[in-house]
Amino acid sequence: MASLNPEKSREKRKLTGFRASVESRRHARRWVRAEQKVVLVVLVLATLVSVLATVGIIYTLLKESYGFFQVVPVWDFITGTKWAPLFEPQAFGVLPLIAGTLLAAGLAGIVALTLGLGAAIYLSEYAPDRVRRIIKPVLEVLAGIPTVVYGFFALSFVTPLLQSFLPIPVIFNVLSAGIVMGLMIMPMVSTLSEDAMVAVPRELRDAAYALGATRFEVATKVVVPAALPGIVAAFILALSRAIGETLIVTIAAGATPNLTLNPLESIQTMTAYIVQVSLGETPQGTLVFKTIFAVGLLLFLMTLIMNIVGRWVVRRYTERY
Repeated sequence: MASLNPEKSREKRKLTGFRASVESRRHARRWVRAEQKVVLVVLVLATLVSVLATVGIIYTLLKESYGFFQVVPVWDFITGTKWAPLFEPQAFGVLPLIAGTLLAAGLAGIVALTLGLGAAIYLSEYAPDRVRRIIKPVLEVLAGIPTVVYGFFALSFVTPLLQSFLPIPVIFNVLSAGIVMGLMIMPMVSTLSEDAMVAVPRELRDAAYALGATRFEVATKVVVPAALPGIVAAFILALSRAIGETLIVTIAAGATPNLTLNPLESIQTMTAYIVQVSLGETPQGTLVFKTIFAVGLLLFLMTLIMNIVGRWVVRRYTERY
């Protein structure tokens, strides 16, 4: 009997250790499940915050704009060619603000797409790794410069430079604002486009080189078409940023709601008007105060349409290529 006791003791210890191991694994699994639930709750709350913020913005715009459109018809607001809510007689035609916004954003888009895409092609297809590691952070520094600095740069440097060889009658003009705004959003286009080009498979380049294509032909006829969804997404994102820009156009483009396509004249954008009215001098609840929400709602709809069109273009070219 005495010889059996050690074996029974060992079996008992093994059984006890096995039970402890099973209980430890169960405890670890419960702890992992609890962690996963906590992470899931945090992620859901983060998603709900962004959704609720968007819903709150839309609700505020619709609520305040409703009072405005009860006085001013929507059709007159959209098609009117004179914008003078701060003067008598008042006029609430928003076309001058739309024209100024699109003109400034269009000029910025041309500058950003030209320079940004050229920089992206160079960094992706031509630049050595050492040069790329130096130039890319330098380009990204431009995105971190405060927009007020860009505004005064446009007003005090770019505009006098343009006046030296262009007949610009006043210091405020949309051309200088558009050029500087294009420089501001150019890093966004170049960085995202370069990332899209780098992601193009190396086999496509090798196949083009095997057929006798030059480096420029490979970059423009193989890499750019293959990376077109990413390039379009970068351009749409940068253009949306330009449409919503405030300080550059407020400082450099002036505050004249002018229905014109002449880039040498002073204009006023939708964001610049919102800043002008929301400085605190306009009493809340008045019709003039509610114009900022009507203009903001229209600006929101414009950016929403741009993003929808951009997603459609990206999806179409993704399926194509």
